Amino acid sequence: MAAIVVDGNSGRVIFAHGEHERRHPASVTKVMTLYLLFEQLEKGRLRLNSPLMISAHAASQAPSKLGLAPGESIEVEHAIKAVVTKSANDIAVAIAENIGGDEDSFAEMMTQKAHALGMSDTHFANASGLPNDEQITTAHDLSVLGRAIQDRFPRYYRYFSTHSFAYGGQMMRNHNHLLGRVEGMDGIKTGYTRASGFNLLTSVHRGGRHIVAVVLGGSTAGARDRYMEALIEDHIDSGASARTARAVTEEAPAERETRTIAEADQRDEPIQAVEREPTGKILAVEREPTGKIPARVAASEVRAYAESPALTPPASIPSVDRADRVRPAFVPGVQKQQAAAPEQKKSRHARAKEPATATQLAKDGSTSQATTRVARHESAAAATTPSTLRHADVVRPPHSGWMIQVGAADEPGKANDLLSAARTRLHGGAANARAFTEKVQKGKETLWRARFAGLEEQSAEDACKALKRSGFSCFATRN
Repeated sequence: MAAIVVDGNSGRVIFAHGEHERRHPASVTKVMTLYLLFEQLEKGRLRLNSPLMISAHAASQAPSKLGLAPGESIEVEHAIKAVVTKSANDIAVAIAENIGGDEDSFAEMMTQKAHALGMSDTHFANASGLPNDEQITTAHDLSVLGRAIQDRFPRYYRYFSTHSFAYGGQMMRNHNHLLGRVEGMDGIKTGYTRASGFNLLTSVHRGGRHIVAVVLGGSTAGARDRYMEALIEDHIDSGASARTARAVTEEAPAERETRTIAEADQRDEPIQAVEREPTGKILAVEREPTGKIPARVAASEVRAYAESPALTPPASIPSVDRADRVRPAFVPGVQKQQAAAPEQKKSRHARAKEPATATQLAKDGSTSQATTRVARHESAAAATTPSTLRHADVVRPPHSGWMIQVGAADEPGKANDLLSAARTRLHGGAANARAFTEKVQKGKETLWRARFAGLEEQSAEDACKALKRSGFSCFATRN
């Protein structure tokens, strides 16, 4: 088992054990899914009564689910409550597809958001938390998410305290059985798969104090709940009674440089380790945890706690020692290998992002002015382009800045049709954005994402607003 208790008022780690061990989050994943949904609500791109369409892919998800059929829809507010209480996998995927176009794209957005929040050991591969070897996190990272979602979205965070939800003749009770049992608990999410064990992320406000606690890898739901309750009762009084910590915000690692050490110095906390980037920039500060096992836990659970193994990462995401964990740079779906390591079988995400040869581009059904120059040495046929819109590249253009996705299709020609249709709706700086398609493998299904690159953040967001008014599915993301 891995666990952490963080003082939400000061940011201090009160208790920690195995907090950096890599484990599967299971349905605690849905906290990040809702984080991105709350962001859409905050920016006005969605409303609480906006309909979310259910696709065949969403409807096919394994239980727990609400059971809506393809073509049906659910309002955003009902979707939130279904995810919080029922932990509905079909609704989590519907959220992902309505925001990101497809679940894989949304998972990339989730991972990018996690890293921007400082969750450097987290990688998401789906929106629901259903079993996936590449879905990785730590107790430490989930505590960051638990604090961040409250700091960023106090208006919507209240949904995590929903005890029950009635929909379609069903009454669904929250899976977090500590709600109403532990004084001051206001959320937030449980999770379980066979590979993850029983997980729980909680938040408690009591007597001016606030703690966020995480337990991962419980042997049973009851053992997990008893351990969490013991952690809360043993450590809540150790928290500060006034808020001094800055809000958890999204920022690049370089922006965290001296701030983390300065804050630790201000709190007069013992510093155990300082992580730096290769350039010497400070990435993170690890404080000395107490390491005390709660007194209320039974002896058998203490043994299970000590003996519970950490997740053994799959071959595609190698284990990283603390000394090497300075910048866990993920390409979507797989962590970068050390240069000296032998070449391993690449994940479908890594293959999708590799620069393709002109011959490969032609096989995928896409060409562009840029790839045509390369293709002249291979085949004159690759130099042909339509008169309305040149077929887009299947590799991501090497532009900095932002890009938008306007949909995904099962054929490259359909993806290019989406780009052609979307181009007529783009104005201003966005009208000159570079169109491209990106081939991805989604299980046994191959998709082509339709995207525009080379935009500034504001122009990307403005373009998406205009496209959504015209009926397109659109989201903006960093390139």
